[in-house]
This record gives sequence, C-alpha cells and structure tokens, in this order.
Amino acid sequence: MIEELDRVILTVDLPVYGLRAGDMGTVVLVHDSRKGFEVEFVSLDGETVAVTSLFAHQIRPIGQREIAHARPLVVV
Repeated sequence: MIEELDRVILTVDLPVYGLRAGDMGTVVLVHDSRKGFEVEFVSLDGETVAVTSLFAHQIRPIGQREIAHARPLVVV
C-alpha cells in the first residue's frame, strides 16, 4: 500500500516534464482513498523537476532488488 512519503516508480512516460517510466518520485499527498497521488520528482542535485497528480496505475511501489539509474533530464 502506497503512503505519503513513500518513494514510488513511474510506470508511464510524462514527456511534458521530461520524465520516463522507471523514474523515482516521492508521494507528498494521497488523494481519495488512494485513487490518486501527488508525487514530487527531484533531480539528484536536489532540484524539483515536477510535482504532479497521478492516478494509482501510473505509479508503483519500489520492489526488492531494484537499483536506481542516473540519466540527464531532457524536456521536450
């Protein structure tokens, strides 16, 4: 179950923010019985890239034995 302050993984691309499926964010607010979530995405140097509302199917919890991967942010 996803709660506030949990780290989550994006399951869809969000090109408007330059985000891709697999990017990691932090839940800052849970909406309407976990039907939606406000998620903050932050670059590795601490810059907030986006804070956006997402449906439950657009994120997932972090699984066991997953590893973070760094890439440059490109907004189109």
